[in-house]
Amino acid sequence: MILDFGEVLCRTPSPENISKMAAIFKLDPHAFLPNYLKGRGSYDRGDLLPGEYWNAFAQDSGVEIDDPTVEQLRQLDLDLWSRIDDEMISWLELIHNAGFKTAILSNMPTDMADHVRRTYQWIDYFDHHIFSGEVRRVKPEPEIYEHCIAALKVQPSEALFIDDRDENLEQARAIGIRTIRYQSVPQLRAELQVLGFPILPASAESQQAS
Repeated sequence: MILDFGEVLCRTPSPENISKMAAIFKLDPHAFLPNYLKGRGSYDRGDLLPGEYWNAFAQDSGVEIDDPTVEQLRQLDLDLWSRIDDEMISWLELIHNAGFKTAILSNMPTDMADHVRRTYQWIDYFDHHIFSGEVRRVKPEPEIYEHCIAALKVQPSEALFIDDRDENLEQARAIGIRTIRYQSVPQLRAELQVLGFPILPASAESQQAS
């Protein structure tokens, strides 16, 4: 089982967190994420240092930032992706405890990878951590999927990859990995059931009953 992090194991960034970052760049919060994602691939791959990425972002936004603001942005960036989905983590624990091989496959700079390892005990439910800033490849580059499959020591057809972005899933399918596009826990549960996967995320009803 291969799982993405952003908007799969963690929830969509909150409007409050987006607004904090947008204010630094004098951007409308609705315009923030498109600007944020521009050039993000180079940062996630490790081609840019944090200061280089945030200063380029600032230049594109027509503002100037100093070193303390770069450090503030690094922390806000961690906060942006820290709304963990407990339902998904509970399911991950079940998969891990059942003996399935597991990998997290995520585009994230080393700042975030370090934060995840330092902060979240659930990272131990993954046998392999494939973070773009460490392997110097980003989804949907084919090499990052090949690296993940090699780490798991399985055939591509034996792996199931869950991600929220079509472009990432398309490349995974191109090398033979089965995929599900994540939209919600109920949708994921339904698609896993169709595949005959033996361990399903708990329904809201069963969680309330427990």
